[in-house]
Amino acid sequence: MRAWDEAERGSRAQRGEREQREAALPAQDDPAVLAALGLPPGAHRHGDEIHPEGHAHPHAAVSPDGRPVLGIVGAGAVGTALGVAFQRAGWQVAAASSRDADRRARFASLVPGARTFADARAIVDECHLIFVAVPDDAIASVAADMRLYSGQAIVHTSGVLGADALAPSLAAGTQAGGFHPLVAFADVERAVAALRGSTIAVEAPCPLLGLLAEMAESIGGIPVALPPGSKPAYHAAAVLAAAGLVALLDAIAELGRTAGLDEAHALAVYGPLLEGTLANARSLGIAAALTGPMTRGDVGTLEAHAAALAAHAPSVAAMHRELSLRAIAIAEGRGAIEPGSAARLRAALAAGTERDAAADERRAGVE
Repeated sequence: MRAWDEAERGSRAQRGEREQREAALPAQDDPAVLAALGLPPGAHRHGDEIHPEGHAHPHAAVSPDGRPVLGIVGAGAVGTALGVAFQRAGWQVAAASSRDADRRARFASLVPGARTFADARAIVDECHLIFVAVPDDAIASVAADMRLYSGQAIVHTSGVLGADALAPSLAAGTQAGGFHPLVAFADVERAVAALRGSTIAVEAPCPLLGLLAEMAESIGGIPVALPPGSKPAYHAAAVLAAAGLVALLDAIAELGRTAGLDEAHALAVYGPLLEGTLANARSLGIAAALTGPMTRGDVGTLEAHAAALAAHAPSVAAMHRELSLRAIAIAEGRGAIEPGSAARLRAALAAGTERDAAADERRAGVE
């Protein structure tokens, strides 16, 4: 039974009793006052309306195909791309919210038929399933400002937070989950295209988990349920794959300028090498894809690289050193070099670190 499929089951007599109890509900949701009036803990407010117990959502009608009506809080790159992807996959995207008027207008233009609001709380009255696509640090405040109706569900798109971050928005008969596509959302159309074949981490209790997996597959993704507590490490790896790669590319471009290459030429020269290495890792495995001086125990080359970095790109030296140490460990682990060669390579890196530290001290003394 899906949370958003549950119909209001009360008879007319029960609904009449509910209306009488609503009239007696205090303006503020004071637990002590509610208990004194004999009202259940789920008594709460939705805007100007006061509800003494869990109930089905009163406004949004279920789609003819039985799918939930979707709403999206946050009309930035992630929320807009998901809105576009879901609508193209046949889901009804009824509403979105953003405090930015330009983002609201853009969402409405890309997702025809969706209403847009400045206040995220308005989404609750329009939808059955709410996606919270805001920065991680804002999720808690969004959840604290929303209260779901019984039968609704809410999901965030964070790669690091658990579904419990949405707990403040929950009431009896509601569910929370996570839906994190492993995609770079730099551009809407590129992101929508990239969703096909991407991994989408899903987290939720049943039956919401099944629905999220269905939604992931409908937009071309591959749903993966992560073990409890693993999301921070999973997301850190994702950041290394995206932002970490961009940082590496920036370092490569900086070194390329020393050789007379601008950014475009550096990407043209080194891009095929990056792509070929990734292809090798996929077909042979990561360790087998490693090439370069660390696999040969070539101390002289490593020393020359370190000297060039110190002279022309000192800001890249620390990154080069850490990546080289990891590469040495990989090479030693696969048996490409003997322990003695690995030790000499590490010693060369350590000597370079000492030289860099001494140079920093001399510069600081001059200043």
